[in-house]
Amino acid sequence: MIWLTDKIEFPDYKYATDDGVLALGGDLSENRLIYAYKNGIFPWFSEDDPIVWYCPSERMVLFPEEVKVSKSMRKIIKNNEFVITENQAFEEVIYNCKNINRKDGFGTWITDDMEQAYINLHKRGVAKSIEIWKDKELVGGLYGLEINDIFCGESMFSKVSNASKLAFIHLAKNKNYNLIDCQIYNEHLASLGAKEIERGLFLEILKA
Repeated sequence: MIWLTDKIEFPDYKYATDDGVLALGGDLSENRLIYAYKNGIFPWFSEDDPIVWYCPSERMVLFPEEVKVSKSMRKIIKNNEFVITENQAFEEVIYNCKNINRKDGFGTWITDDMEQAYINLHKRGVAKSIEIWKDKELVGGLYGLEINDIFCGESMFSKVSNASKLAFIHLAKNKNYNLIDCQIYNEHLASLGAKEIERGLFLEILKA
């Protein structure tokens, strides 16, 4: 494996493993994270492990015009059961993404350092959030990075049925993004219209 130095750079994509691992180490500085996302690379690792940087050969993405909204979701949207806000409670959203119990076990990968790094990016205006409220309580949401016309999604959470779906649909339908990066395959997002495309095509879109 290739270990990063203090210099903000990454190896060529050809060195990525079959699992998409491109490099190890480095840091979570704002400038390195922004550079990574601009080049289709993202960190994903567990507490007490070295930072692992990924750029998988197959990228899960959503072209916003292809988002699937079920009949039941259209009814929920029409009934205004929830209040949707943007960038009003970023720290609460990432806290919930980090701590909520998940059936698949994912969520614990958001370490304390990761949490603070993305809060710093939010203060810089790069990291964004969508919040879903019901009876003035935060019940769902998502966060990620805004890189030009692409939203690089990081995580979402839901305390009640359909809350995270609503956040994702809102992101697709109410923001002017050319693409939403979902990183790796997820059945939940596939049901909403996301699909895998080759890394080369993703990078072309990212750098266009």
